Amino acid sequence: MNWVKIFKDEGEAKSRLEEGRPQLLVVDGKRICLLLYKDKFYATQDACTHNGESLSKGHVNFMGEIICPLHHYQFDIRTGRECSSRSKDLQTFDIKADASGFFIGM
Repeated sequence: MNWVKIFKDEGEAKSRLEEGRPQLLVVDGKRICLLLYKDKFYATQDACTHNGESLSKGHVNFMGEIICPLHHYQFDIRTGRECSSRSKDLQTFDIKADASGFFIGM
């Protein structure tokens, strides 16, 4: 796994993300949906596996599922699993923070 630094530290990450609101991040040419939910960070592929719509344009519900804005497919942000098994699961990415920065695993 290649760890890519995306913020200088966790504090910067928290200041740049709004709780429960997905944000698009492009890392090494790959579109990533990054979000802060209940004080934890999650990252998935940005393209919905059903029709390719950008999940960073969607929202997160009270159960921790990211909702596609086009056809309302729901994906668990922790696992990437499509909640109704109607579409492929999302690819997820590991996040880590330490004294040297805030990283996403590619």
